[in-house]
Amino acid sequence: MKTVELSPSFEAWQAAARTLLAEGVPPAEVTWQEVTTAPPPAAALRPGTARVPREFLDLARQAAGARDPARWHVLYAVLWRLVRENKDLLRVSSDADVRRLRALASQSWRETRRAEVEEMLRLSSQGGGAAAFVPAGAGLIDLRAAAARCTGCELYRDATQTVFGQGPTDARIVLVGEQPGDQEDLKGAPFVGPAGEILDRALAEAGLERGRVYVTNAVKHFKFIARGKRRIHQTPRLTEVAACRPWLEAELGVITPEVLVCLGATAASAIFGPEFRLMRQRGQFLPTRWTPKTLATLHPSAVLRGEDETAQARLYRLLAEDLKLVAAA
Repeated sequence: MKTVELSPSFEAWQAAARTLLAEGVPPAEVTWQEVTTAPPPAAALRPGTARVPREFLDLARQAAGARDPARWHVLYAVLWRLVRENKDLLRVSSDADVRRLRALASQSWRETRRAEVEEMLRLSSQGGGAAAFVPAGAGLIDLRAAAARCTGCELYRDATQTVFGQGPTDARIVLVGEQPGDQEDLKGAPFVGPAGEILDRALAEAGLERGRVYVTNAVKHFKFIARGKRRIHQTPRLTEVAACRPWLEAELGVITPEVLVCLGATAASAIFGPEFRLMRQRGQFLPTRWTPKTLATLHPSAVLRGEDETAQARLYRLLAEDLKLVAAA
């Protein structure tokens, strides 16, 4: 029996699991022990040595956050079987290990969501976040200038600059995304990177002129993790969305759109609330306090994340068809 000591994080588990796989140690011969100070992880396997589906990595990262000491064993059991037995294991919904993995991921999501909602409500009730930086009664020009000085959450520390919304004050349609990406952070404008190219193509297909809509994000600073020279996008937490919410509310207050479009789950959560489910409710016009015609659809980056050309084409079609509904409205 091999005992593995690790700090309770996905990265620590991943490093240990790679070493165990390389040594051929089966799950039944491993005992996982969480410690406050763990030994440094062994060297990772060479790239391509043990390839697993992206879905597993997403599930494993989520499940690692659950408060269940058995999670490390479950993660390694599924990993072992994906690599050694069945690369399509995740498709076997009746498999006990797969069901435990998905249950852990759901448990972690609920725990994280609950904590973030509580913090978001506390932040909102105390007028925290960006509220102190938003000038009352200001137009878009003054709001943009004030937002450049915002330090309402920690994201400003690493971002290059605030990326405020862009478009005409009299826009009838407002598009709200999640946050700036790498290119947006460098250029200081929303949707000017690869996702912006997808959005422009979908807007054109729907008959909507980019210059006549107002485009912004729920969060105005780029959240990322540095990996070498690359900056990898990180989804903002609910508390970060809540901290930045005063800017979005100020923009919508100035523009008073006829149609409001949420691009992606983060924007939908900011507008409709944390219980909104994008893939269940996308493409439907629902009332919000800003306009009776508020619709959620996919974020253009979801198209880029499609596993292959067929998946990307299907996701793009969903986005484009939803934008056609917006144009018709």
